[in-house]
Amino acid sequence: MLLANLKGVIRAAATLGVLVSLLATSAAQALTLEPVGEFDQPVYVTSDPGDADRLFVAERSGIIRLLEDEVSSVFADLTTEVECCENERGLASIALDPDFDDNGRLYAFYTGTEEPGELHVDELLSTDPNHQNAAFEANLLIVPHGDFLSHNGGQLQFGPDGDLYVSTGDGGGNNDPLDNAQDPASPLGKVLRIDPDDPNLPNSYEIWSSGLRNPFRFSFDSLSGDMVIGDVGQTDREEIDFAPSPFPGIVGGEGANYGWDCREGLMPGAGPSPLCAALTTEAFTEPVFDYPHTPDPDLGGTDRCSVIGGYVARDPGLGALLGRYVYADLCSGVVRSLQLPAAGSASASGDCSLGLRLQSPVSFGEDAAHRLYVVEQGGAVYRLAGSPPADCPALPVNLPPAPESKPQPGPTFVGITAQRRRVERGKAALLTVWVSPCQKRKGQSVALFRNGARNGSRFLSRACTARFLRRVHRNTVFAAVVHASSDYLAGSSRGLKIKIRPRRPAPRPR
Repeated sequence: MLLANLKGVIRAAATLGVLVSLLATSAAQALTLEPVGEFDQPVYVTSDPGDADRLFVAERSGIIRLLEDEVSSVFADLTTEVECCENERGLASIALDPDFDDNGRLYAFYTGTEEPGELHVDELLSTDPNHQNAAFEANLLIVPHGDFLSHNGGQLQFGPDGDLYVSTGDGGGNNDPLDNAQDPASPLGKVLRIDPDDPNLPNSYEIWSSGLRNPFRFSFDSLSGDMVIGDVGQTDREEIDFAPSPFPGIVGGEGANYGWDCREGLMPGAGPSPLCAALTTEAFTEPVFDYPHTPDPDLGGTDRCSVIGGYVARDPGLGALLGRYVYADLCSGVVRSLQLPAAGSASASGDCSLGLRLQSPVSFGEDAAHRLYVVEQGGAVYRLAGSPPADCPALPVNLPPAPESKPQPGPTFVGITAQRRRVERGKAALLTVWVSPCQKRKGQSVALFRNGARNGSRFLSRACTARFLRRVHRNTVFAAVVHASSDYLAGSSRGLKIKIRPRRPAPRPR
């Protein structure tokens, strides 16, 4: 049973079934779980980046299914490559390239059959014109993991910088007996960064952050680019780690050490590695939230045991849940939310139950329209719809009212696109910035940033667009910023990564 060995058996959680407690004052406003489909041991769900209605569901055995117009079909079959399903082994997650509709590339994280327990990240390629199926293309990452059956990590996510991020567990056992999480030379117990276009693959990666026990699920806020990690604890605490993005298109948390096994949540570790002796408390990035192995404080029930990290809600249809982080626990099955820290704060706040309980949730997912999903170990995938309970703290989304004689400035939305997102080294990339709303915007200045440094400005046209032509000699992240005016607040775009077109080697033999 997936993740079961993290804390022993799930005990009474298997008897819960799907229980939806509607705590809102009216059915029309209640947060609900809308059934999407039934699958065989689903572990993750995502969508086509260009079509939110094309859902991809990863099943633990190695099948990737495409759900389109309520019809499920096999998109990729990796069952001969995936070792499943002892303890936590199997297919763990998938990620579609941001340019999937153009290049047909997607990636899979699984435990392989060649060497038992070995962690694989593979590139798959769909050459079908309508992207209806995919097959193996290349290995990106292979990490030995044969000592224990658990603590694989398992998440793949494309960051706002366009690179692929991978979470790995510490290798298994109590108190990290192999000392992987604190070992700067080990890829285990880490978040890794991979450039899928690197010609030196496989195993050309960067250790992005360390000190993690089993970061089974992490995500990026689709608006801010902030990274949020749900790291499964051992016997005492579950934790949520937070790495805010310092600038559009830039991923936070580089070099962060989240403390395991010197720390467990906000507490000292029970059996810390000898490597901890050389580190001070200041060397660690503390979690912004942790919780104990006790029943859910709002709904009671079975003791909580394993955090299932989720996503920051950016679906406008979710009402006051907008901007809050949604997560769950494997054993209690309760779906909860909290407000991640603002600038200058070290802790999350407003943790509360959303009145939803499932049987063993194993993952959340987000589609291209920012709708949120939750995956149940038993086979169901649901979409979150409606609004949170009335007594769940809501995120203040409006500024304090201003005097009638001085209206509040309106919001600013900034977008940035490129004619091509892959160019030859030394060639120019044509970038287009657009700003909305457009009224009273003609002639306003737009600043362009290259890898976080200012790189010139242009004035908005009558159509509220500005174009930039920039030569690119290496992978580069561009972002656009519009300053505040009397009518509008300041705004910034997400990062846009322009990659150097590589000379890809022929597919590697298996």
